[in-house]
Amino acid sequence: MAFVYRKNVGIVVFRHDLKVLVCARADKKDFKWQFPQGGIEENEDIVEAAKRELFEETGITSVELIAKLPHSLKYDFPKALFYKDKRFRGQEQHWVLFYFFGNDREIDFLKNPEEVEFKAFEWIEPDEAPKRIVKFKKDVYLQVIDNFKPLIVKRG
Repeated sequence: MAFVYRKNVGIVVFRHDLKVLVCARADKKDFKWQFPQGGIEENEDIVEAAKRELFEETGITSVELIAKLPHSLKYDFPKALFYKDKRFRGQEQHWVLFYFFGNDREIDFLKNPEEVEFKAFEWIEPDEAPKRIVKFKKDVYLQVIDNFKPLIVKRG
């Protein structure tokens, strides 16, 4: 059996002060931070998948598309995760950058109560995000920030 990468969309959201949104996973005892992300459904457009996942995980809808990476980025799961779900070797992520023009009251992790992904959020400097992520995703986050940081600028 050949192990494949799960098709996934990663989402970077920034706001007026040029900080990016990171969220703490609800399924972890301590605070494990990441950008919103999720699976891409069959025949689903990457931007539509990003908007859907962002809403399902955070309640956010007040976003403007800024960019998407022209290529996907992959990471392998650590052995402990791989052995838990043997279908996937890791994830192949397509990354999207959105500008958030709403306010923090819009963020609601209970929009999808059957599948609560996060328990907290923070707005941080873009360069801080790779420092907060789990080790096996760090290289991907460094590449994402490197690609998107020049686009994180004041709007309007």
